[in-house]
Amino acid sequence: MLNRFISICFLAFMALSSILFFFVALAIWLATTLFDRRLVLLHLFSSFWASLYLWVMPAWSVTASGRGKIRKNITYVVVSNHQSQLDILVAFRLFFPFKWVSKAAVFKLPFIGWNMWLNRYIRLKRGNKESIQKMMRACERAIANGSSVYFFPEGTRSKTGELKPFKPGAFILAQKMRVPILPIVISGTRDALPKHSLNFHGRHDIRIKVLDEIPYQSFAMRPPDEIAAHVRKLIASG
Repeated sequence: MLNRFISICFLAFMALSSILFFFVALAIWLATTLFDRRLVLLHLFSSFWASLYLWVMPAWSVTASGRGKIRKNITYVVVSNHQSQLDILVAFRLFFPFKWVSKAAVFKLPFIGWNMWLNRYIRLKRGNKESIQKMMRACERAIANGSSVYFFPEGTRSKTGELKPFKPGAFILAQKMRVPILPIVISGTRDALPKHSLNFHGRHDIRIKVLDEIPYQSFAMRPPDEIAAHVRKLIASG
């Protein structure tokens, strides 16, 4: 009963605060969109917005490591495992600019989804070939403009925590655009917020770890499926 009460209070706080933060985001977008072509300031504010929900939940202790490995002014294809909806908030704790590849339905959510639209994050309808093609073109444009792109190459959340096979799209993109791959490991979120659950589940230590980047030259001539398997192995070992 207590867990359900905490969950309701937390979700109510998220819903109400999102109204305020969206209008702050809108003001930032209006003030910066003409000169900040990558919308870096808006993304960093969105990172603060997301991180606030982790800071106010005392049962979630989030540790980020390896952020010093992220080189400034380098454009990456970022890939990580995916265990929970909480992964999205945790990834924002990296506080570096990127564009999400996210389900199209999320963009329809009031305030949070609208902020994703302001940030020019990238929509995807899973299983829709036309949407996948549009997503890849949007990713190419984002990278050409200097923005990193963040993928969950499993495609959906893992129920068991065991890594699913990685889809090749992110790795095809990295080869085509000749940019390095940045692997990210997220752990502890599956039990904190399991798939198909919005209930509070007690205290959890959550970690996000940046692994060494993989230079383009090291995978330039390798088949995408082989690259995907290699990166999956790195993340699994992390």
